[in-house]
Amino acid sequence: MACERPDEIGRSLSTWFCTDLARQLIRDEIVDGISSETVRRILQRHKLKPWRVHMWLSPKHPRDAEFYALVQEIIDLYTRPLSPHEIVLSADEKTSLQPRTRLSPTRPAQPGNIPNRVEHEYERKGALQLFAAFDTRTGKVYGQTYERKRQKEFIAFLEYLEAKIPASVTTIHLVLDNVPMHHGKEVGKWLKKRPRFQFQFTPVYCSWMNQVEQWFSILQRKRFRIADFEDRADLTAKIHQFIREWNERAHPFNWSTKSVAKVMAGVQRSIAA
Repeated sequence: MACERPDEIGRSLSTWFCTDLARQLIRDEIVDGISSETVRRILQRHKLKPWRVHMWLSPKHPRDAEFYALVQEIIDLYTRPLSPHEIVLSADEKTSLQPRTRLSPTRPAQPGNIPNRVEHEYERKGALQLFAAFDTRTGKVYGQTYERKRQKEFIAFLEYLEAKIPASVTTIHLVLDNVPMHHGKEVGKWLKKRPRFQFQFTPVYCSWMNQVEQWFSILQRKRFRIADFEDRADLTAKIHQFIREWNERAHPFNWSTKSVAKVMAGVQRSIAA
């Protein structure tokens, strides 16, 4: 029973828990009585935890030789020695960042195990889109905020990168995911006039290979865990301040030989299959 979906036997449950299984066994008259603790011990002996959930994705695109070739290209960009005239940036957008002004000021932690206290109610004051690029060798972050997320804003961000990165860097490798905006016609026209930029797209469903996502996770944890900003101008200022403070102690993410081997572990087996 633990290896069947509850819906299959007419129960409106997403997963089984020990108490539910015990009640179901009694309801179906399989046993006269059984405790949830007994069910737990039986499940433990069979190494079963039916309440656990693991997300997985049935791929629309096959994990074939072409897929792993794209993976290998990105890994090479992250790990190979770079010449003095090239740079590898991992870029993406963090969207719908809201100021969420609290109705009462957020209170700091106090002695006696009193945590930070955040007002439950807040006022929405629009949203911002953060465009960011992470230098995979130094950890430096380039960031700009915009009110919308379109090709227009993406091109403006590319022009910002073009102005900020020294002219001595003649090749800018930009690792991106496959959202339509990155493939737009206007972006394509812009790229044709700027051979300095070389786009490298992650395979479909592999945006986790984009290193800026790791930096976004740090940003979310350290800056947006408490979303309390006066307005969009204050939010913009605080984001840029966080980027400046990060860049003062910037560090890259280590794609070691071990981590690369883990990513590529099943390549030959998958291709052969």
